[in-house]
Amino acid sequence: MNEFTQDFLSFIQVERGYSLNTVASYRLDLEQFAAFAGEGFPKIEREVVQAYLQHLSEKVFSRTSIERKLASLKSFYHYLVGEGTVEVDPTSDFKLPKKAKRLPKALSIGDTVKLITSPRGNDPWALRDSAILELLYATGMRASELTALNLDDINLEVSFIRCFGKGSKERVVPVGKAAIRAIKDYLEKGRPNFPQKDKAAFLLDKNGERLTRQGLWLIIKKHVKKQGLREKTSPHTLRHSFATHLLEKGADLRSVQEMLGHSDIATTQIYTSVSRERLKKMYNQAHPRA
Repeated sequence: MNEFTQDFLSFIQVERGYSLNTVASYRLDLEQFAAFAGEGFPKIEREVVQAYLQHLSEKVFSRTSIERKLASLKSFYHYLVGEGTVEVDPTSDFKLPKKAKRLPKALSIGDTVKLITSPRGNDPWALRDSAILELLYATGMRASELTALNLDDINLEVSFIRCFGKGSKERVVPVGKAAIRAIKDYLEKGRPNFPQKDKAAFLLDKNGERLTRQGLWLIIKKHVKKQGLREKTSPHTLRHSFATHLLEKGADLRSVQEMLGHSDIATTQIYTSVSRERLKKMYNQAHPRA
C-alpha cells in the first residue's frame, strides 16, 4: 500500500471513527483495485475505473459487492481530491444507489463536558490531553488539523488559531476561554517536560516528536473509556458536537461553515437536520400530547 492509501485509512479510522472491521474492508477493496490499476495508482483515468468494474462483473461478483467496492473507491478519491493529491476524481461519473443520508453523531452537552474534563492533575500528559480535548471542542478542528498545528499558529493574545484544512486551505478560528487556559497550562507546565525533538510542533508525543493522528485517536479512546461514553466517539465526534451545539444555541450557518472550513454550505446544513432531530426528540419526550 502506498502512502496515500495509508493516510486515507488512518483518516477514516481516526477522523471518521470507522471500526477496525470497516477499515479492513476498505483496505482490501483498495488493495484489489491497486493490483488491477498497476503502477499508475492512484493517479488514474476514469477508463481504468470502468475497466475494473467490468472486470468485477466478469468475475461474477454480486451487484452489492461491486457497489461496495465502488463506494470504497469514491470515498478514497474524494479524500485525495480534498487533499490536493489528484485534481480530477476518476470515479465521479459512476453513480451509486441513493441511500438515506446518515446524520453525524454528536455528544450531548453533558457528555461533551464529561469528556473534555476527563484529564485530571498537573502532570505533562494530563495537561497535554486537556489542551487536545478543549481545542477539538472549542474550534471544531479535524484531527489532522490539530496534529499539524505549530506553536506559531497559536495567538493567545487575540484568542485565535490558524489551521490548514483540506487542500492546505488556511483559516483562522476563534478559541474560547476554557481552551485558552488549557493551552497556557500545557505550554507553561506541560510541554517543557517533553523531549524537544520537534521544536515547531504544538503537540508532542512521549518521544518529543509531533503527535500523530493515530496517537491522538488513542488518547481520545482512553478518555472515552474512562468516562464510560459510547465506544464510537472519535476526534470527529467532537467536531460534530461543536457544530451541532453552536447551531442549537443560535449560531448562524455561514459562521459555522467558515469555522468548520467547509467549501460548500450544503455540507454544513446537515447539522441543522441534527438540531431538528434533537428538537423533535425533546418535544416527543416532554409534551403531554406528543
